[in-house]
Amino acid sequence: MKRLYIVLAVVAAVGIGAVGYSVSSGGSAVTAPIAVDGIDDLERLVELAQGVTKGDENAPVTIIEFGDFQCPACQQFATQHKPQVELAFVESGKAKFVYYDWPITTAHPNSFLAARASRCAADQNRYWEYHDNLYRNQVRWAASTSPVGTFVDYAGTLGLDEGAFEDCLNSDEHAALVSANLELGNQLGVGGTPTILIEHNGTVRQVGYDFASIQEYIDGLLAGSADGA
Repeated sequence: MKRLYIVLAVVAAVGIGAVGYSVSSGGSAVTAPIAVDGIDDLERLVELAQGVTKGDENAPVTIIEFGDFQCPACQQFATQHKPQVELAFVESGKAKFVYYDWPITTAHPNSFLAARASRCAADQNRYWEYHDNLYRNQVRWAASTSPVGTFVDYAGTLGLDEGAFEDCLNSDEHAALVSANLELGNQLGVGGTPTILIEHNGTVRQVGYDFASIQEYIDGLLAGSADGA
């Protein structure tokens, strides 16, 4: 996958673009992309960016989402279509699912903080539970001027150590990772969320984010593989 991302990025890139960096410090929660050393080198960028994987690492198909926790269409995908995708393909071992943060902070000011919050939950091995909780409750926190307390409450609801989670959130922890994910998406030509890419045998195609489109394409891929195509 690392080599694949580099090839795709080289094809898609017109040049390494600025993410629109801003830096927050002094013990407050970082809420916007930050400058990241090495982000102007494609191989280093791929190393810095980290998706979160669900399913068998050796599955023949990879479903990649670039998503924004504050994006209404992403919420629709997460709550309506992704459960069907997981049931049909991830749980059966036919595909693995990889989520990359792509927060559109100009339109969704809480999206970067939400992405960091999910990574703070990952530190306590509860990433996917927190991911799902953010999307289920999107309407409750999306318009908040200060969602830190709400995000900490969600951590408590899931049984996380609230103190450790709050310390993580009120820092720059994972800001570089989320910023690198955002830039990786830029280099791959991501233009909106959710963007769904499907990889199989080194070939990648973007498909619609509805279950029917994903199902049709993957079923075709797997049928072709079974036929020796």
